[in-house]
Amino acid sequence: MAHVHERSPSLEPSSDSLLKRLKTTHSSSTSSVDHELRFYPGLFGPENVQQLHQAYANSEPFKYAIIEKLFQDDLLKNVKDECMNELSFTEKETDIYKVNQTGDLASLSYLSEAQLALFPNLVALRDALYSSEFRKFIQAATGCGALSGTKQDMSVNSYTQGCHLLNHDDVIGTRRVSYILYMPLPYGQEWQKEWGGALELYPVQPGADGIPEPEAAPCKAIPPSWNQFIFFEVQPGKSFHSVEEVVVGGDGRARLSISGWFHAAQQGEEGYQADQAVPELKSSREQLTSSSTTFVAYPDSGSLYPDGPLRKEYVTYLLKFLNPVYLQPRTMMALMARFVAESNIELHHFLSASLVSKLEPDLRRADQADGLDGKTRQGRIPSHTAGVSGAWSARGPPHKWRYCTLQKTTEPPRESDTILRQLQDEVFPSDAFRAWLSILTKLLPLSYAVEARRFRPGLDYTLATSEGDESRLDVVLGLTPQVEVEENETRSNGKSKANEKDEEPHGWQAGEWGGWECYMTPHDEEDDPAVYRSGSSKKRQANNASGSQDHDGDDDVDDAGNKEQEDEEDESTLLTVQPSFNRLLLVLRDEGVMRFVKYVSAAAAGSRWDLCAEFNVGMVQDDEED
Repeated sequence: MAHVHERSPSLEPSSDSLLKRLKTTHSSSTSSVDHELRFYPGLFGPENVQQLHQAYANSEPFKYAIIEKLFQDDLLKNVKDECMNELSFTEKETDIYKVNQTGDLASLSYLSEAQLALFPNLVALRDALYSSEFRKFIQAATGCGALSGTKQDMSVNSYTQGCHLLNHDDVIGTRRVSYILYMPLPYGQEWQKEWGGALELYPVQPGADGIPEPEAAPCKAIPPSWNQFIFFEVQPGKSFHSVEEVVVGGDGRARLSISGWFHAAQQGEEGYQADQAVPELKSSREQLTSSSTTFVAYPDSGSLYPDGPLRKEYVTYLLKFLNPVYLQPRTMMALMARFVAESNIELHHFLSASLVSKLEPDLRRADQADGLDGKTRQGRIPSHTAGVSGAWSARGPPHKWRYCTLQKTTEPPRESDTILRQLQDEVFPSDAFRAWLSILTKLLPLSYAVEARRFRPGLDYTLATSEGDESRLDVVLGLTPQVEVEENETRSNGKSKANEKDEEPHGWQAGEWGGWECYMTPHDEEDDPAVYRSGSSKKRQANNASGSQDHDGDDDVDDAGNKEQEDEEDESTLLTVQPSFNRLLLVLRDEGVMRFVKYVSAAAAGSRWDLCAEFNVGMVQDDEED
């Protein structure tokens, strides 16, 4: 199981207090080193500074600047070698990213002399970045105000195949300027656009409440380039950006970079301001505290009888769509007992066979028609316009979620669109389905929200959100076609279909392609509400799923450390469910519980499809409690 951590991890400090001390007490070298000599010739020239300032002021969709050559090439090559040979990278994954990362490089100053001797060039580069000369250079280019030389915040990141960073604005604490310095591997080979890993910049538009939010697709994508330095001022409601998934690897290619932030001047530093102005707009992480779902209320609850049986006319209606076994009174009572005991349940083969025989092949054809099937893309990231023609359109904002939903259209519908629309607009909101749910859960559905969703590979996801003051019943019908393997076809591990009995899960079921639905425990008040462990793909599965498997930890962590971390993950991950076809998931989600759908990798064989419903519910009181 992949280990998952918070977004800004440390370089293995012994405690949180030590980390804070390391970050705020370090100061740049006080020796007489001329830091300007480490930078590319001409960088600090008045004419270059003026041109950079002008380009920064006129840039779109928000103010940013690119320096094509920042450091002396020999220095950066040596830094790259030290990073790859001496630093330890840990794979980290949350709802918003997957990346291989070192700890905070501010901690380098607290190594022993023998340890520090392994990183002479990395320390020199770090001290040059946070030197007074370079901070004044950044201030002149951006007009951002005084920057701190003591509060340093930077790490080395290696984006290998499958790594990504989803939409956010970087607004946390005293951050003022974000930056990234590229060292793509292998050295000397130009990074190609189709390899992924581009920095994506998003324009904003007014949301429903008038607050600016990013549009569904970026307007600029900047591929990494050796010694390229990109920086921008951190601004809530403006600086929305993401990192495209890297789709190559295993052959030495990686998007290696040093990234971090310049913070506002701290107390005791020149330019420190005790009373910082409170931003008018919420940061992207603050906006993730709720999903703001719009519900449709049922007219009344008088016709609900949670103790059953289901009315005959309801049975007759639902038999047109559902597997008849789930309408049998004995089956319903058994499922109700399980749900009441466990608060979640999965129902396999939920739709009728006649409906499935039409739906599954047409969903595959839809991916092929839109160029989203695996054979067409060959693992590459599709265009943001892929799959949004006809009845489907992209839904944002991407700092919360991005996926496609069914819209009304005058174009002739696909057969799968017709079926999905009927399930979305008629079956799930119907009195019959409401009554069936009430019997199965012993809850009273009071209002509903239903939508068919399509998560395109290489593009779509939802980030972790919660409802702080109420419980909800989630009803999700998985409709993702599973991988087809011909009789004589071999898997990537060399096993043929005929020898699959002892084979580990593949594709969706192995978690290789993301797209899993995850429920997490409520966060502590001190935590970043947008940072949650992803509930690794190889964790415990939901009811009726196969057994759990664990991924080995980092070699540098002892068994006890691994066990402790895995215990923490077990405690935080309540439920993880892989994409499936024709399987209904019912979950009673308590207030504060986080929920998300993990980003679907470009490596996936096709789109992840589902029908997602949420119900506001009332509780049924037993007679003896009246």
